[in-house]
Amino acid sequence: MSDEKTGIDLPGMSTEGTLLDLMGIVITEAAPERVVATMPVKGNVQPYGLLHGGASCVLAESLGSIGSALHAATYGKVAVGVDINATHHRAVREGVVTGVATPIYLGRTTTSYEVVITDERDKRVCTARITCQLIQAPPGA
Repeated sequence: MSDEKTGIDLPGMSTEGTLLDLMGIVITEAAPERVVATMPVKGNVQPYGLLHGGASCVLAESLGSIGSALHAATYGKVAVGVDINATHHRAVREGVVTGVATPIYLGRTTTSYEVVITDERDKRVCTARITCQLIQAPPGA
């Protein structure tokens, strides 16, 4: 399948009706070696009007999971997240943030990605790391 908004090929995955869709996350590049997406700040803020740290984590986990899933497919497996951590460096009040996930480790049973989220001035907003376990696809997946 492909991302409905961009046409990016995401085999076996669809973003329609998912949290990504709800938060306005748009995948612009997807391969095991690099996954890129944008997310609007508007609608993803906490009560002080700043980008919510949880929104940054959703973006990071989504990108790392997509990269992991694309890698896992080469082994006939699926990826499930087992760990995420994030450091929030600066506040963002408006505009669009961009997340770029690059692999730290691509193995047969686990993957780890670093995800760097930047604002429109290319200032680092958040750095996250996600680890996924690669498992046999459950029936119907």
